[in-house]
Amino acid sequence: MTELPAPMQQWLQHLAANLRYSPHTLAGYRRDLALLAEQAGSLPLDRVGQGHVRQYLARLHASGSSPRSLARALAAWRGFYAWWAPKAGMPANPASGVRAPKTARGLPKALSVEQAQVLLDHAPPQGADPVALRDQAMFELFYSSGLRLSELVGLDVRYAREAGYESRGWVDIDAAEVHVLGKGGKRRSVPVGAAALAALRAWLQARARWVPDSAAPQDAWALFLGRRGRRISPRVVQLQLARRARAAGLPTHVHPHVLRHSFASHVLQSAQDLRAVQDMLGHANISTTQIYTRLDFQHLAQVYDQAHPRAGRKS
Repeated sequence: MTELPAPMQQWLQHLAANLRYSPHTLAGYRRDLALLAEQAGSLPLDRVGQGHVRQYLARLHASGSSPRSLARALAAWRGFYAWWAPKAGMPANPASGVRAPKTARGLPKALSVEQAQVLLDHAPPQGADPVALRDQAMFELFYSSGLRLSELVGLDVRYAREAGYESRGWVDIDAAEVHVLGKGGKRRSVPVGAAALAALRAWLQARARWVPDSAAPQDAWALFLGRRGRRISPRVVQLQLARRARAAGLPTHVHPHVLRHSFASHVLQSAQDLRAVQDMLGHANISTTQIYTRLDFQHLAQVYDQAHPRAGRKS
């Protein structure tokens, strides 16, 4: 990929260092900024105006870019200029007020309660190999707590701070909670249901055999590991989940975000408490009015225990 102009690189560094954006999000922004730099060509970035931005979007649309891709790119451009325009002495954000082509909004894909149960009940037999135990723990935790893929692979077995390493997320099995650092550096705690706790305990007994003595802290503390004793990669999680769905006979492709959507859909169907579900998911869209209020953890746990199909705990 062509090297980005210095201001764009500085903005990405700002997002990584100060707002702790995930590598996946930063990679997407980098691609979108590359489009802007390509369209601007020899025109200095501080000379780009609103008319230029509209022209760039029109070109990209004509070349086959989807409305969804254009909307995402425009959001990245708008964010970049919101940060850089004041520093460059520009009179306004050239991407502000520009609208991308409309795109149809589809409903998030979610499994039915029955499909989720079939997927998770397709569990390893007693004394199964560590891979099967690990996968069961991962999939139960996805559905139990509505985690993002990046949040799950970033979990540690417990909170750790040593040799310059500090946990971003971890599980507390005794308290039946998982603590994660979500988008925008927002930390949250979510309950973990009985089925997920049982699967985690079974995996932790097998996990110890996978940790090499020479493991770096980021791997030694990692909750979920690959066969080589290193923190599991997001791609492995995706492949293993898709393989489990096929083995369970589900008629649809299942990826990690499907389990997150299923968590939200199934709890909301029973609880009808939108704010609690939003808080458990860690949703905080700053471009709209606040869509959830701060709820104490006891209330979240009560909603969770009453509503989640696999919570398995009494109020």
